[in-house]
Amino acid sequence: MAAGIREKQTVALKRMLNFNVPPVKNSTGEPVWKVLIYDRFGQDIISPLLSVKELRDMGITLHLLLHSDRDAIPDVPAVYFVMPTEENIDRMCQDLRNQLYESYYLNFISAISRSKLEDIANAAIGANAVTQVAKVFDQYLNFITLEDDMFVLCNQNKELVSYRAINRPDITDTEMETIMDTIVDSLFCFFVTLGAIPIIRCSRGTAAEMVAVKLDKKLRENLRDARNSLFTGDTLGAGQFSFQRPLLVLVDRNIDLATPLHHTWTYQALVHDVLDFHLNRVNLEESAGTESTPAGARPKKKNKKSYDLTTSDKFWQKHKGSPFPEVAESVQQELESYRAQEDEVKRLKSIMGIEGEDEGAISMLSDNTAKLTSAVSSLPELLEKKRLIDLHTNVATAVLEHIKSRKLDVYFEYEEKIMSKSTLDKSLLDMISDPDAGTPEDKMRLFLIYYISSAQAPSEIDLEQYKKALMDAGCNLAPLSYIKQWKAFTKMASAPTSYGNATPKPLGLFSRVMNTGSQFVMEGVKNLVLKQQNLPVTRILDNLMEMKSNPETDDYRYFDPKMLRGSDSSVPRNKNPFQEAIVFVVGGGNYIEYQNLIDYVKGKQGKHVLYGCSELFNATQFIKQLSQLGQK
Repeated sequence: MAAGIREKQTVALKRMLNFNVPPVKNSTGEPVWKVLIYDRFGQDIISPLLSVKELRDMGITLHLLLHSDRDAIPDVPAVYFVMPTEENIDRMCQDLRNQLYESYYLNFISAISRSKLEDIANAAIGANAVTQVAKVFDQYLNFITLEDDMFVLCNQNKELVSYRAINRPDITDTEMETIMDTIVDSLFCFFVTLGAIPIIRCSRGTAAEMVAVKLDKKLRENLRDARNSLFTGDTLGAGQFSFQRPLLVLVDRNIDLATPLHHTWTYQALVHDVLDFHLNRVNLEESAGTESTPAGARPKKKNKKSYDLTTSDKFWQKHKGSPFPEVAESVQQELESYRAQEDEVKRLKSIMGIEGEDEGAISMLSDNTAKLTSAVSSLPELLEKKRLIDLHTNVATAVLEHIKSRKLDVYFEYEEKIMSKSTLDKSLLDMISDPDAGTPEDKMRLFLIYYISSAQAPSEIDLEQYKKALMDAGCNLAPLSYIKQWKAFTKMASAPTSYGNATPKPLGLFSRVMNTGSQFVMEGVKNLVLKQQNLPVTRILDNLMEMKSNPETDDYRYFDPKMLRGSDSSVPRNKNPFQEAIVFVVGGGNYIEYQNLIDYVKGKQGKHVLYGCSELFNATQFIKQLSQLGQK
């Protein structure tokens, strides 16, 4: 895992685009030009990992969706990367019959069934194209990697495996089986790509346990079939796994419903919370200029801009986990250092324009030529720096507008106090009825966190008061009715999850930190500093990874797919702490938990943790699911 799942999935994709042979380094020849045909699933897997430029370097001249209208390009090979669904296979058979391409390399994101393979074979025979179907491969890449240490199962059809889908009161057994099989299929692909067989731990009596049982069975069956096992030979040749296996901790979203609703304070999580941030791309609406439009004229259309926040963006890599005030300050510093470099280049230019042949000028010239050469060679770097500064200035400004208009700093601080059981400086009722603070949804999130975190549910009289205040503030109460049922139902009600007891320390208002020339007008926004405290998911991981005894995790089930049969009790347990772990949340995850895990691992030498979830949602999307569950 030291290599990181992102790198492994990228290598697998590049090999696929090279007709399933590893790309040769330093070959001078041109790549073979080819067409890439993908479906939406394939597009979502490729887009966070490979840019259009990288695709071009791999010889991909065109990349098209399978179900779009495509013209025949008879002398070009086509690489397909699609899910093995009925309609995809019908369309591929149609391509064969229409003889669209010179040869076909069919890659399936997830394993294709025997009967569907036969359908393709029949179509190939019918179209007289058997010789043109060059290769058919199962790629086992059915998951989306967003960071070196974060992945999510799917983005298309994610409502099929959403929190709501798993927790619907009227769900049938067959529907539940289908959901679990979908999740297990993706997790299986993940471990095939990782090249490791995990030891699985999960909580009892939850959806996570159903996933664990099925995944254990699937891994076990694959290992037993020695001839076709995906975990032998070269895939496992990574050496570092031979003695250390990763731990897979499967947790259920229901163990902690407060965190996904929590207002947050770190950059990446804020971007995901308040902006449209999706598969590492953020879409911003640019506010049209301030100049007034003449009366009666059409209002200006808002421009939509999208930015990719990728691993190559050094600023993003460095600051995505930083508290927002720090990010604003860093953008400002970057801008100043950029301006200084730019001024230097301008100064040199003006010197170079020297007239007259006097001695002084000539000696200055020879001095400055060297400087200018170095300045010119650093220009591309400067331009890239400028692009990143503009990008983060725009993104951070957009986030800041939300923070100020919705008082998100106040919410964040208040919720942290609720979750850590500190004394509150303002009553909850005042927060809810304050017309200036936040949207109705912000108020609902705050109240739900209070409701989930409180040891005793508020009395009926209090609850009615709160409900009235929420209604007056314009909130939809459906999520509350679901959370009420959930709280009554969970056995955890006796001991609500604790969230540590560290509250953020305000460092005084921003104005002191930020100099007056800053682009970010931070007046009135609290400069809160985070204290590291482990969220429930991180705490569970810590117990299981370090082999600590703790009532919270002592009855977690233990599966080892490598052992021949044997129930939980008879399995010889691994006694040593684990170096590598994967936490997977069944029912959806968020960047707050991801960041919390990353911060936790920073303090541990030589340990790696990956965070995965069945879908990635922000609070708005989660509240929506809760209210659908709560509607009568």
